[in-house]
Amino acid sequence: MSVITRVPEPNLWELICKEYEYQRAPITNDDETQSVHTDYQDYDPSKHNPVFYGKMHERVVTDIDDIVDVDVTISHPSCAGFAFTDKPPCKSSPIPPPLPSPNTCPPKEYLECYIFPVLLPALADMLKQAKIEKCFERKRTKFNALDFITECLYRNNRSKPDRENVQLLDIPFVNLWLKDHPRPPLPLSLLWTEEEAGLIIQSHWRGYKVRCDPKIQELRQWQREWREENRGYDKKVNEFWEEKMPHDQSSDNVATNNNPQPIIDSVPSAELNTPLQTDNNSENQQ
Repeated sequence: MSVITRVPEPNLWELICKEYEYQRAPITNDDETQSVHTDYQDYDPSKHNPVFYGKMHERVVTDIDDIVDVDVTISHPSCAGFAFTDKPPCKSSPIPPPLPSPNTCPPKEYLECYIFPVLLPALADMLKQAKIEKCFERKRTKFNALDFITECLYRNNRSKPDRENVQLLDIPFVNLWLKDHPRPPLPLSLLWTEEEAGLIIQSHWRGYKVRCDPKIQELRQWQREWREENRGYDKKVNEFWEEKMPHDQSSDNVATNNNPQPIIDSVPSAELNTPLQTDNNSENQQ
């Protein structure tokens, strides 16, 4: 009897990560980290004996009592039944070969020595960020891979250490490009998170259900009619007072006649400059 099997579709994310892992250099680990029995623990006086501090130890199971053969003049009694060894020294990493000259090397070596060591980590970070933004699950997202790689390469330039905190919009050539080629704003469906979109949709749905209530509909109808009746109320009041009390020039003339301004006669300047004569001066003249 034949059996029909279904082969699952390959995951794009797993294929890209697997291909990237093949291209990476193998990671060299120490011998003690490769061992299954190696377990690193922080020293705690309440749990560990000071004799075991800084030593690699393993318990040796025997058929006889371990305390019997312990010589306290040579070793500590707590070391009975344990085998100790020192931590092996770390292996020194081999010296990498010198890089070829960028001016004389062939294109393949130039890519492998100068381009890929900088570009591949940026691509790996881009794939991780794309997974966080759920680009492999949705058709449309706000994540722009080219913008992310541009910002990552600009900030991680080894010859420019002062660019670590530079954002995408602060890059000079990005500003020049956006001035000539402005981008349309992103829709809210891409800017909102799932939690924010859920709250907004729920609030609109609750408002719709409330407005469907007959009592609420009656109240809204009364408010609509009241607004239509009172529309232009200030204009109606002004027209009413203009009809009852017309504003013309005669009223202005009456107001000016009731409050006359004081009249001041002009005095010649020669009379103002002449000194005043007192009574003593008039008697002397006589």
